[in-house]
Amino acid sequence: MKKVKIIEEQCIFCGQCEAIAPEVFKIGEKAEVLLEEIPPEHEESVQEAIDACPTDAIVWTEETTS
Repeated sequence: MKKVKIIEEQCIFCGQCEAIAPEVFKIGEKAEVLLEEIPPEHEESVQEAIDACPTDAIVWTEETTS
């Protein structure tokens, strides 16, 4: 499964990612990724959030083999 992270220095806490994929992202006092690994059924919404992020603060980090 894939992993995703938020680059905190770039995040402006606009909430776009949480609006698109609330099961994966949470914006509060800090920006959080709620899932350690992204299941295949959420990959499309995560990619939408990445594409919608105005500061390019969300990135795929790696793909694991398990």
